[in-house]
Amino acid sequence: MGRGRTPRNLPATLPPRGRNPTIRAVPKRRIESGRAGRARAAAAPRASYRLTLEYDGTRYHGWQEQPNARTVAGALRLAAEALFAAPVELGGSGRTDAGVHALAQIAHLRSGHPLEPRAIQHGLNDRLPPDIHVLWVEPSAAGFDARRDARGRSYLYQVATRRTAFLKRFVWWIKDPLRLEPMQNAARLLLGRHDFHDYCEQPRQQRSTIVVVESVELAAQGDLILFRIVASHFLWKMVRRVVGLLAAVGRGTLTAEQAFGALDRRAPAPPLGHSAPPAGLFLERVLYPGSAALEPLAPALPLRTPRC
Repeated sequence: MGRGRTPRNLPATLPPRGRNPTIRAVPKRRIESGRAGRARAAAAPRASYRLTLEYDGTRYHGWQEQPNARTVAGALRLAAEALFAAPVELGGSGRTDAGVHALAQIAHLRSGHPLEPRAIQHGLNDRLPPDIHVLWVEPSAAGFDARRDARGRSYLYQVATRRTAFLKRFVWWIKDPLRLEPMQNAARLLLGRHDFHDYCEQPRQQRSTIVVVESVELAAQGDLILFRIVASHFLWKMVRRVVGLLAAVGRGTLTAEQAFGALDRRAPAPPLGHSAPPAGLFLERVLYPGSAALEPLAPALPLRTPRC
């Protein structure tokens, strides 16, 4: 405590010894914490909404709220609580890492002060920074949970085969030539149910490292190489690790077996140091029962070379 400062709710001078100071009760409203206010709001009847958001994750320390860091969920909560003038309940479909983007992140939002979905969308966008945008707001069932109700997720990674002045925040530029066919063959080894213990960060902190990969696609489009992976869920930094190993296969420094043989314990764990940067990674879609099929593989942001 700094000098010259009086703790809040204490008198400026202490009473003489032997006398009992009169302690005045602080009004309950003043000492109620923000967390308690949110708990009270959660107990009241609430309107429930499903939000679809896009964001450029470059400036953020991921989706998940953190006490001393700028996060996407933190910015969204500030905007929502300013709009509703009350605490809200907020949850996302999953965490994206620092620097990772989203084309269609899903979140649930609950409030005791119902508003029209269009008013919520416009009100949030008016209060959000320009690199976060609410695409849609829909009423949802009271028990809708963006994370628990999801049955799968799709991630897209963009590798640039040339230097770009405009898309540096959204691609991984690899200077070396990459052989596409070996990368495609290696990507097929990811399909199915595997233990990704050796393909994520801090596996011991994961509830389970078993992941079911439903589909993979890898193709060249212009000056981009696109990689899409759809799975039941994803582990911390799993996609970036996979893409880094695919790039090593494309360069010819690793074989497909060396990169992904450990998935079935046919080979030792792949060497460390093969992890793609977050810039090229996008949470593309979150899939729920009844969701429409994924659109054909396409860039999140195209990289076009004009013909001279």
